[in-house]
Amino acid sequence: MFGNLGKKFADDIATQVQQKIGEHLSNKARENGSTEQATDSLGQVTGRRKALFIGINYFGQNGELRGCINDVHNIKHFLSKNYRIDEILVLTDDQTSNPGKMPTRQNILAAFRWLRNGAKSGDSLIFHYSGHGGSVKDTDGDEEDGMDETLIPVDYQQAGHIVDDEVHDVLVRGLPKGVRLTSIMDCCHSESILDLPYIYTVDGDLQIIETSKNEGIVTLVGAGTRFLLDGNKNKAIASMKEGMKSLMSSATSGGGGNSAAREKTIKTRSTEADVIQFSGCRDSQTSADAQIGGEATGAMSYALITSLKKNKNQNYTHLLKEMRQLLSGKYTQIPCMSAGRKLVLDDSFAI
Repeated sequence: MFGNLGKKFADDIATQVQQKIGEHLSNKARENGSTEQATDSLGQVTGRRKALFIGINYFGQNGELRGCINDVHNIKHFLSKNYRIDEILVLTDDQTSNPGKMPTRQNILAAFRWLRNGAKSGDSLIFHYSGHGGSVKDTDGDEEDGMDETLIPVDYQQAGHIVDDEVHDVLVRGLPKGVRLTSIMDCCHSESILDLPYIYTVDGDLQIIETSKNEGIVTLVGAGTRFLLDGNKNKAIASMKEGMKSLMSSATSGGGGNSAAREKTIKTRSTEADVIQFSGCRDSQTSADAQIGGEATGAMSYALITSLKKNKNQNYTHLLKEMRQLLSGKYTQIPCMSAGRKLVLDDSFAI
């Protein structure tokens, strides 16, 4: 209605309104006991740094993607330029002349073992995945929504998916105390793809009760504000649908999800290592394979790089907030952050 300048103004105002409403609801959540404060200190990285990057475009297959290999190159370039990385392994499905570097199910699991092999206190491990993610029915009762999340390798039609239970068992379980694993998951249904027990709010608190209701309210308020200011009906409708979906999710679960599943996850998936995951969306959502600045890219990978370029020294919870604000109103996905123990994440982001 008002051109690009008007749209930017509408986005800025809507973001500020959403932020204020979100802060108010977060304070209420603390008061009514639906969040708790983190207590564990994040260890220092003093040792070697290993990184694993996996990007799958699924060339010639149904559901072919465009931006996943670009994501790997962009994230690898940014991290290598701004942080020290000692060893790097890249699996992408354009490396057809090197079968060992193709992101097959077997190679991905082998790469997980390579990444963690020999890790000791003070070491840092980095894992970035951009590709398809899926969900299947949970069979062991550790998922609040009743669904396991999956990674989808390039040969999934022959070899099958990699279920989150296996991702946790091969990549995460048993990592020594003092090791830091930072995981960046740009795929659909990715909130709990590492099966970590502690989900964070943008204030650095830990969710005790699912906060879909609050996110739904914030999204609806932002959609209404944008529509009033710039008249973008399609964008407003998309955001309103996502807001209603969050509200309905909260209503269906009674606001608390499956507490028995949550308790099982805490008991069986808590870690001694400092395991931190950034994910592109909630378990019930999809992550966008987008076109930004003339390049195919995952919206979450783009948001992470863009946010860190603004301020490389921001802490983890502020980075999560920046990523959410950057995607808000443009995409329906909500980036998430989780950890293997109750880490206080007010240190500057580092790998």
